[in-house]
Amino acid sequence: MTMNDENAKEALKNQEAGISDFDWISYADDHAYDQGERNELEKIYDQTLSTVAENEVIEGTVVGITKREVFINIGYKSEGVISISEFRYNPDLKVGDKVEVYVESSEDKKGQLVLSHKKARVLRSWERVNEAFDKGEIIKGYIKCRTKGGMIVDVFGIEAFLPGSQIDVKPIRDYDVFVGKVMEFKVVKINHEYKNVVVSHKALIEEELEQQKKEIIAKLEKGQVLEGTVKNITSYGVFIDLGGVDGLIHITDLSWGRVNHPEEVVQLDQKLNVVILDFDDDKKRIALGLKQLTPHPWDSLDENLKVGDKVKGKVVVIADYGAFVEIASGVEGLIHVSEMSWSQHLRSAQEFLKVGDEIEAVILTLDREERKMSLGIKQLKPDPWTTIEEKYPVNSKHKAKVRNFTTFGVFVELEEGVDGLIHISDLSWTKKIKHPAEFTNIGDEIDVVVLEIDKENRRLSLGHKQLEENPWDVFETIFTVDSVHEGTILEVFDKGAVIALPYGVEGFATPKHLVKEDGTAANVDEKLPFKVLEFNKNAKRIIVSHSRTFEDEKKIEEKTEKKSKASSTQKVVKKLNSNIEKTTLGDISELQALKSELEANQKKSDSLSEE
Repeated sequence: MTMNDENAKEALKNQEAGISDFDWISYADDHAYDQGERNELEKIYDQTLSTVAENEVIEGTVVGITKREVFINIGYKSEGVISISEFRYNPDLKVGDKVEVYVESSEDKKGQLVLSHKKARVLRSWERVNEAFDKGEIIKGYIKCRTKGGMIVDVFGIEAFLPGSQIDVKPIRDYDVFVGKVMEFKVVKINHEYKNVVVSHKALIEEELEQQKKEIIAKLEKGQVLEGTVKNITSYGVFIDLGGVDGLIHITDLSWGRVNHPEEVVQLDQKLNVVILDFDDDKKRIALGLKQLTPHPWDSLDENLKVGDKVKGKVVVIADYGAFVEIASGVEGLIHVSEMSWSQHLRSAQEFLKVGDEIEAVILTLDREERKMSLGIKQLKPDPWTTIEEKYPVNSKHKAKVRNFTTFGVFVELEEGVDGLIHISDLSWTKKIKHPAEFTNIGDEIDVVVLEIDKENRRLSLGHKQLEENPWDVFETIFTVDSVHEGTILEVFDKGAVIALPYGVEGFATPKHLVKEDGTAANVDEKLPFKVLEFNKNAKRIIVSHSRTFEDEKKIEEKTEKKSKASSTQKVVKKLNSNIEKTTLGDISELQALKSELEANQKKSDSLSEE
């Protein structure tokens, strides 16, 4: 309310009271100023107050702070009041601090000066943000909440983005602990088009660490032992913070023993001593070691341990070619797959052992200088070939397991380490087997008889058909040459056909011997009589013919008919000769002509029979 308004009100009171010229204000204040003096004094007072323009940003001074409000003096006749929530980014605010405020109104309905610190910050925010970015200034911000990939930070009233990777130099596992905190930041990126601001707290830490890093790097030496903190753990190693400088302990340098994952040896934030193994020229990559701080296990290996001794250990690695066994922490020996079994056929180590197995083995070789050791487990059992002739003598019968096929036979196993071969020709007396898979299956059990022993080369020659008598001794008496048997055509090809004969025997016939009596060729599955042309016991071969069955019969019939005609002619001639003496001279000439005719017929008949 202005002074003129107050004077008007006082004059109105005087009129209502019937006193036109009484100065109520002077009476109330007990001052004897007249109106002229009063106006003069008001002018002097107004000159001591600053003029306030609404909708402008000016600087004020904090003159009071309560739990809810902050009182600001901007040199006006009254003080402004601002909610303390507008200063949450600055928890250190105190009386006497200078702050910028936005004048919303010089007087509200209650005559109160209305100010806003938040609006002042918004109006000045972009100017301040750009200035901070250009100068690399450190600013404060209030972390409001989490968002995808980072945090939202209130900076000068602007919502800036703080990426998760820019919160600290070490990985952050819990983002929520930062919500509601006020931290210092540097503006690292501004997008004016989209009004985006990116800030970083990590940049401040890195600046501090950079100086420390330079001091530390300058003092680094190979072999130096330093204390560090586990900063990060990966599958291939551990990153150690050496106080501003990071180094890597590769997984192979964590322990002298096998390590599947670094978490088996160290934990996050663990403090430990490490030794510097190597670094590049700029000392940006530092290789550290942990196991090097302890003696190598090979150096403390029992001096009395020698080749032939038995040791116990744990299988730590399996490969196709063998298994590595740890007999002490950091001391390993290799069991080659060939030293796992007396068997000669190819197998993988996985068939005998698995990771984690606790086993006993025999030391085969030991090289302390090279820190290498080879072991064997088959040596724990006697070599079955040392007594092979006693256990598997020639002609002895056994059961074996089918292990593998080849085109020429079947490999079988009589026991672990004792293998043998059944040649394809020794599988069956009667069947012609093209491949062993036609006769048996891998994994099947088969009866065998020992035919031959080659102890030096660790080979057994076995047979299956020898378990039975040779049926070809009997077949020799049945399938004699020219004997006829009923057979079925199994297969026909260019060079002939395979014929199924009685007793499971197969014969062979060439194409010309497959022609039937009507001139057509015999086909598969036809059942016909066949004559044996050839029987070879050693080669197990029988040659047969269908055509010969009816061709030979026809020849026999023709030959018999010719012989009968010849004998009748001879009888007539003989009769005539016996009656010559009884005939007359006139009859002799006629008989002579008849005799000549019969003799001619006889010669013709003989010539035909010879053909």
